[in-house]
Formats: sequence, structure tokens, C-alpha cells
Amino acid sequence: MLNLLSKHTTDQHEENVMQRLLIVDLESTCWENHIAPSGSRQSVNEMEIIEFGCVIATRVGEVLDKRSFLVRPRVNPELSPFCQQLTTISQAMVDAAPLFTEVVPEIDAWLSQWPDLTYWASWGNYDRRHIATQSRREGVMPDFMRLPHLNLKAIWKNTTGERKRNGLGSALKYHNLAFEGQPHRGIDDAWNMARLLPCMDWSLAILARTEGET
Repeated sequence: MLNLLSKHTTDQHEENVMQRLLIVDLESTCWENHIAPSGSRQSVNEMEIIEFGCVIATRVGEVLDKRSFLVRPRVNPELSPFCQQLTTISQAMVDAAPLFTEVVPEIDAWLSQWPDLTYWASWGNYDRRHIATQSRREGVMPDFMRLPHLNLKAIWKNTTGERKRNGLGSALKYHNLAFEGQPHRGIDDAWNMARLLPCMDWSLAILARTEGET
């Protein structure tokens, strides 16, 4: 029996080492008090992506590649002071960046080097919903959206049983990990999510999975 359990543990570890996923964290246009320039409450219908923070990692947390893709907003091209302070993304940075329709092919080209990705993931479902909404609005969608999506927050909550303090920062503190980098920068948030992957029970992933876009 012990030999069987040991083999199962070894096989599971090998599977986790082999399984590769794309972690995505977005930064978007935002405004103080959550009120968009139109006067309505900000939502994915008005917010525009200004950064795709992307990390490719194994389920044991080994980071294989990472990249930040900055995006120039089209509808509201001027970042609010609140947004710049929160994200540390300046007006000059987005002014020099390509539009969403130009960034998507860049992401696709970068990910073509990783054809064996099994799914993509984010902390919660906001990123998935925002990308889907803006892709429909812009008429172009990143290829990775066709992969199944995993809600890392849900997997972590189900693993730990922690229901109240389940933000990324709180999850790191739960495991006595300090945040590395700049909070609210997509690339750094995605990097820190990768650090939590070894802490997750991957047998629970099926409960946090959403099928890819068609």
C-alpha cells in the first residue's frame, strides 16, 4: 500500500511538473470613486486593458517565461491620475504602446513558442470576462482565450478553506510570503500568482474550470 501511495505521489508530482499554464493579470483604465468619464459606474464595458501581465509556469511554480504587454487605450486614451498612481503605468508608457488590435497578434506570436499550454489562469474571473468583452468590442481575440480557464482564487480557496481573506496579497501572507515587485502591475501580480501554485491542490482544479471561447 505504501508503495502504491508513493507511486501516486510521484506520478502526481511529475504531472504537475509537466503541466504548463499561462497566468494572465490585467491592468485597466480606472477612475477615482469608480466613476467613468461618461458618468456611469466603471465596468468592463467602459474600462480598457492597458497591460497584459503574462507568466508561463508549471503547476509546481517554476516560471518558464514572462512578458508584459502594454496597451494604448482607444476610447479614453488619457489615464486618470488615480490610475497612474495605482498601477505605476504612466501616460507616456501607454502613449508609446500599440492598440489592443495590435497587441493581440504580438501575444499570439509570443505564445506560439509554447504550443503545449494546457490552459490559462487568473486570480478570479474578472480578467476572463474583461478580455472577452473587449475582444468582442474590438473584433479580435487572443488565441489563449480558446484554452480552458482556471480560476486560481477558487482553487486556492478550496485548498485552504479560507473564504474571507482571499485576495492575492492575503493569499501570499497566508503562506508567509511577501509580495515581490509592484502591486497592481500585471506582470508582478502574475509572477506572485505563480509563487502560489505549489500551495494548491490541483485535484480541485476541475471545480474552477471554464471552457474556452469558441
